[in-house]
Amino acid sequence: MAVTKIRKFSSWVLVACTIIMLVVVVVFFLGGDNEPYNGQWNPKYTDALLYWTYALFGMTLVAILCFVILQFANNLKADPKKALSGLGIIVLFAVMFLGTYAIGDGAPMQSLNKPDLEAYNTPFWLKLTDMFLFSIYIMSFLTIMGVVVGSVKRIWEK
Repeated sequence: MAVTKIRKFSSWVLVACTIIMLVVVVVFFLGGDNEPYNGQWNPKYTDALLYWTYALFGMTLVAILCFVILQFANNLKADPKKALSGLGIIVLFAVMFLGTYAIGDGAPMQSLNKPDLEAYNTPFWLKLTDMFLFSIYIMSFLTIMGVVVGSVKRIWEK
């Protein structure tokens, strides 16, 4: 019974988000232009697209945090070792983020000569960008390795 309600609710949320996304994308592309900015296309409804993206990102973060906290609480009641192993994964992510931030290059880029970009040409933003890039590389590598190892393991078991 509860699974059916969860599926119905998640299906309606997916449908609502998809409809809103389609409306925002259509308005973004067909809503007209402002005056060109440095000769480039400048759509009127860029802010609507950005705000919708921020809203989706925020809802995703809230959902992830709620589910992590609920799962940790449920596992702590049922099996404390399982709860601590789940907490260990979060700690590994934090260590990965801290490590990739530490190896990031904070040297200012010389190719950025526009005044509006200089605010982001600081060691913090440059290292943060490197942190995200290196983390994406690591997670992509681990995903590919997981697929390969899982496939090989399944072949060997047959």
